Amino acid sequence: MTTVICVECDGELEMTDDVLVGEIVECPDCGVELEVTSVSPLTIELAPEVEEDWGE
Repeated sequence: MTTVICVECDGELEMTDDVLVGEIVECPDCGVELEVTSVSPLTIELAPEVEEDWGE
């Protein structure tokens, strides 16, 4: 297990060692969605907002 800090609230997230780049995780403290951007070193960023395409 590895601990990373939430970029939104500075809360701690416990991450498993088999986490993958692109994986979306939720902060247990503030509920924001975060995306794993690198596994070595382990880094996270705010996950991009999914926009509606309304069938276009």
